[in-house]
Order: sequence, then structure tokens, then C-alpha cells
Amino acid sequence: MNSLVKWALILFVLFSIILNIVLIGIHQNKAPKCSAQRVHPLRGKHNERSSVFADLTREEYLQVQEYMLKQTDLDISTKQTTKPSENFLFLIDLSLPKKKETLEYLDGKSPKPVREATVVVFYGAKGHIKEYVVSPLPNPKKYRDVTLERYKKELPINARTVTIGEYVLIFQFFQEKVFVKLDKLLKESFNYSPKNNLNAFEQMPRGVQSGDRITWVSFFRDMSGMYIHPVGLEVLLNHKSVNSSEWTVDRLLYNGQYFDSVDELKQKYDDGTVEKIVYKESLDYGSLKPRKKPLELGPQQFYAEGKRYSINKNHVLYLDWSFAFGMSSLTGMRVFDVRFKDQRIVYELSVQEAMSVYGSVTPGMMLTKFLDSSIGIGRFGHELVRGVDCPYEATYVDTYRYIDAPAPIRFRNSICVFEHNMGQPLRRHFSDFFHNSYGGMVNSALVFRTITAIGNYDYMWDFIFYQSGAVEAKVHATGYISSSYLQDGSLKYGHQVAENVLGNIHTHFINFKVDLDVMGVKNVFQTKDMEYVNVALPWMPNRTAMIPQLVEKQLKTEQEAALRYDTKTPRYLHIASNMTNRWGHQRSYRLQVFSFTGEHLPESEAEEKAMSWARYKVAITKHKDSEQTSSSLYSQNNIWDPAVDFSKYIEDNESIEDEDLVAWVTAGFLHIPHAEDIPNTVTVGNGGGVLLRPHNYFDEDPSIHSPDGVYFGPGSEQSCENNRMACLAEETCSPVLESFTYHGFDGVMKFED
Repeated sequence: MNSLVKWALILFVLFSIILNIVLIGIHQNKAPKCSAQRVHPLRGKHNERSSVFADLTREEYLQVQEYMLKQTDLDISTKQTTKPSENFLFLIDLSLPKKKETLEYLDGKSPKPVREATVVVFYGAKGHIKEYVVSPLPNPKKYRDVTLERYKKELPINARTVTIGEYVLIFQFFQEKVFVKLDKLLKESFNYSPKNNLNAFEQMPRGVQSGDRITWVSFFRDMSGMYIHPVGLEVLLNHKSVNSSEWTVDRLLYNGQYFDSVDELKQKYDDGTVEKIVYKESLDYGSLKPRKKPLELGPQQFYAEGKRYSINKNHVLYLDWSFAFGMSSLTGMRVFDVRFKDQRIVYELSVQEAMSVYGSVTPGMMLTKFLDSSIGIGRFGHELVRGVDCPYEATYVDTYRYIDAPAPIRFRNSICVFEHNMGQPLRRHFSDFFHNSYGGMVNSALVFRTITAIGNYDYMWDFIFYQSGAVEAKVHATGYISSSYLQDGSLKYGHQVAENVLGNIHTHFINFKVDLDVMGVKNVFQTKDMEYVNVALPWMPNRTAMIPQLVEKQLKTEQEAALRYDTKTPRYLHIASNMTNRWGHQRSYRLQVFSFTGEHLPESEAEEKAMSWARYKVAITKHKDSEQTSSSLYSQNNIWDPAVDFSKYIEDNESIEDEDLVAWVTAGFLHIPHAEDIPNTVTVGNGGGVLLRPHNYFDEDPSIHSPDGVYFGPGSEQSCENNRMACLAEETCSPVLESFTYHGFDGVMKFED
């Protein structure tokens, strides 16, 4: 009996093993089927002409660098630690071709424009900055100085961005001229040691008038999320001279008390005549490490039938959409030649600037006004995390950049592209009263994304292409808030968010360039709104009623079309063609701005000129190649005399009727930091953007032709003819799903027994 049991157990184990092997084999055989990519026939063809907008390749960057170094009379260095007193090749970037030439090339009417690069050199030895255009690419043979052509003025050396080479000298200066002298204070107040350092974060702009380069530097604990660990020490560094041996400390702030020199602070600290900060170990509240071990996996997106978009070099096809793309080191993400059903709608859609104005009682934040393109928005577009920053199965694209570096740098997976179910129907109707039926369509759209981590803030930039013919440009902010050490009067400028930590009030303003070409480049700008009018009722002439009525207006000049945030603006804003749709209405695209910005800096402030674009919710200008951007690399560090003052684009008040028009759109939000910003600000509710919506551009909603549409009536709920959802559970490449069921018609209103 024991023998039989023994053999029975052996046979059972063998059977179990064989059964498991079979099941595993079946599962493995199914897995390739489920992940197999169906090839969707593309509705268009990739356009090789899109390369006119392509970022420079690694080889082109190196060719330009090598060519400039051969110009021995320029005496240029490319070393990472080049000193401010030397001549440094700071930036190489694509120089965009002129629009008219580019359009003619894209439309097959002329040769390809000459490919060119912009080169920025900081001439510390000569006291100025130069911009050059180097051409042709590849294999450059000439360069020319375009500084005066672009900016109508010389660029002083103090307008330059602080380079890595200058930062090295700044850190060295603090170590030798401040930390060594204040060793006792630093140890007792902050537990400072070679193994327990302090990190620096700067105030910008650097001073109060043109020519200044005097920077308040705040110090923070060397901890995760350093930006929310201020220690209460701030130092005013005068680094106006390009020679670091001439730098000085002009003031200091320690625990809310000002001192004229390092020696004064040291003496008074040693004498016990200052209110001291007593070191206390800080909790690691800035860490983003999960407080609980992650054990769950949230919903994941997959492509049941393969991807419906295609990327070839810098060109994207998605259903009826096509566009070219690029990434500027300074301004970030941009797309060009955006077409729907092969009809160009947008020539350029791009990020221009990200600006923040802070309030504080401490000097390190009191005058802070960040203009991020002066640091480089695209410069900080690092690799995206698969499954978090973008869906796991998104397509990831590498980019190259050359800015403040000795060679071009490859940023792997720094752009992602994916089709996404936006979580709500694009359209739907359930017919209850009569003709019972259901018709709807999932809102599946293509998302083109990058995320730039600029210091403490991370900006998520999305361009979204909808099947309705709409395009959306939007930004969400996350990352760490900027903070200051809590002292008397601080709570007028924010909320306390941790022990001795104030989250400082600040604004976020984002500027987008929207160069719409609606049925060509001859467009007009129109507004539409409503007003109530008192109307006599035709069937009761003695009675009246207030009825909403359409109000339409066409604006004629740039100043008329500069719609300020501090005035009431019409709700509908349109770039329109004189061509009409089937119903006789002008074909147009509407600009719908989503924003809850704070107040813009008063124009009486000298710094406002560098951010004058933020006065306007929307400003319409006549296209000019010379008005390429709303800000510049030099705005931050010469904010009082900016190289680009956007308001001057509007001063000449040119006609905008039947012209090539550009819309400059400003969105953003006011941020009053609160406890829930610790450790990180969340993206929910923190953002803004602009939606470009067709308005009488088509004769009907183009999404009605989408293969994603669903329609069924009573009795056809299970039919797959116009409802792929009904058969999803039977699809080879679907996960395990319940069968599609629908019982909505059981409860419809009936007009019979």
C-alpha cells in the first residue's frame, strides 16, 4: 500500500510538472502574439523636407566647433573651466531659416535653404558677447557677426550666463574667503564640515541696475531636496570683474541680521553680540524616497494593435497629423509645419520663456525674477523615466545639445511620443427620447513631451494632437519650491512648510509662440463674444426679453490686438482666413488660453522690460524673421537693458489685416506654497497652456471619420460592425477582459405603454 501511495505521489508530481510546462509553453506562445505589433497603414508619407527644422547632429556640432577653433584671431576656448576673463565658446545651436524661403522649399517651389548654426562667444578678454552665424552645414566655410543685426546693440560681457567655469571660481571663493574665516560659526550653527557641506542657490537678477553683477547667494543643507532646507546664511557676492581676484563680499545676512563684512560677522559672533542659530539635526523631509515600500503596479497602457504613429528622424505621422520637431537648448521644445489632412495649420509652435517673480523678506529671494531661457530651458531636458514620466511603451527620442560644455552632449530618451487615452470621450450621445442609440468616440490623442528640470523646478511640456483637429500646448510644474529661512515678517510672503522654512510666494508665467497659417499666410485676427440685448418677442410685441447675441469684431493693428491681462478680453480669439467653409463662415482657428496667473510686475519697475511679453494674455504681431523670440539668452543678467524687449514688437503698430500673423500667448499660475508642497509640488492644478481649436475651419467635426468611432442601437449591442469594443475580449492581443455588455437602453424614456 505504501508502495502504491509512493508511486501515486510520484506520478502526481510528474503530471503536475508536465502540466506546468505545457501551461508555461502555451503562455509563452501567446505572449508573442499579444505583443506582436500590427503595422497600421500610414495615412501620409514622411517628409524628408522636415530636416530643414532638425536639430544639429553631433557631427555638425563638432564641425562648427572645429571650424571656430581654427579662427585663431578669435582666440576661443572650449574648456569646461574657461575663466570669465577668457574667451569661451558657450553655445552652438541651429539657426532657423527664414520663413518665406522655408515655405517655398516645403511646398517644392525652391531649393533647400542653407543650413546654418548660431554660435555664442563670451569674450571676457574684450568685455563683450558676440553671436555668429556659421555656414553652410555640413562642412562650414564662413562665419559672420550678427550681433548688431539681431539686437541693434552691443552685448556687454555682464549680460552673460554664469558658466560652469565661473561657478568653479565662485565655490572656490566662498571656501577661501568666507568658510575658512567663519569656521566656528559654520560648525556650531550648521554642523558644517568637509563631509557635511553647504549648498549654494543664487538670487537673480544679479543686482539692481545695468552693469551690476552682484549676487545674493543663499546656503542650504546638503540634503535631498536642498531647496527646502535653508540654513539662514546669505552672502552678497560682487563678481562684476571678470578677474576673480577682484571679487568681494559686500554684505552678509545671518539669522535675519545684516553685516558689512565677513570679519564683522566673525567678530560679533565670537563676541556673542549676535543672536545665534543653534544647530539642530533636520528631518529628511525633502527625500522623494517612498515612505512605504511600493508593492503595487498601477494601470498600464499598451497598444493592442500596434502603434498608430511613426517617427522618422525629426518627422512624426499620426493618423491625419504630421509635424516636424526640434529641441532648442535655450527655449526648449518646438514643432514646425504642423499639418492636418496634409493642410498646414501651424508653421511654428514653440516654448519661448518661463518666468517667475518671488516675494520674500530675505534678500536671497526678495528681488528674484527667474528668466529660464537665459539659463537654457531645453538645456535641462534629461532622460525621461519609462513608465513614470511617460507611458512604458512610449517611443523615446535622443537629443544632442551644445551649451556650456566642451563637446556636444547626448541626452538619451529626452523626448517621448505616445498615443494616449485621455480618460474621457472626445464626443458621445446617448439617445433617450427618440431613435434610441449610442454614438461616441474615445478621446485618443498623440502626446509629444519633454520634461526640463531647471534648478528646483521641473516643467513638463506637452504638445497634444487631437483627432478633432485641435492642438494643445501646455505645461505642468512640479519639483521643489524655493524657500527661505523663517524670520520676523516672513509670513507676509508665504506659508511655513517646515521648521524654520518659508515657502515663498511666486508667479509662473509661460510664453508660447503660435505661428498659425490658416489656409495660407494671409490672415486676420478676429474676436467673438456675447452680449445681452433687449428683444421684442415677435409673437408678443408688447413683451421683451434679454437674449444673448453674438458680437464679432476684426482687429486691425498690433496695438489693438495686444490683449492685456489687466483688461477684459473677448472670450473667443481667432486667427482667420478670408476663405470660407461650406456654410459661408471664415475658416479659422481659435486660441483658447488656460491660465490663472498672478499679477504681472508693474511696468514702473526697471526689470519689467525684459518680461514685457507677460503683460499680454495674447498679442498678435505681423511675422518678421527679425522677431524670432520674445526673450533672449541675455535677459536674466542684463534685465534692466534687455537685448529683446517684446513690447517694441508692438510699438510700430503695423497692420495685421491680410498679413502673416504670429500669436504670442502667455499662460501660467500663481503659487502660494503650502504644506502639501513638501516634499514636492504636484502637477495637479499647477499649469497652464493654450488650445488651438478649429472654428468653422471644417464643414463638420473631422473626428466623425475616425476609425475609433462607436455606434450601436437596441439589438446590436454585441455587433462589432461599428463597435470594436464589443469584440475586444475576443481579440488575440487583448488582456483578459470581461465581455462587453451594455444595458443602458433598458431605462430609456418610452412614450407608449
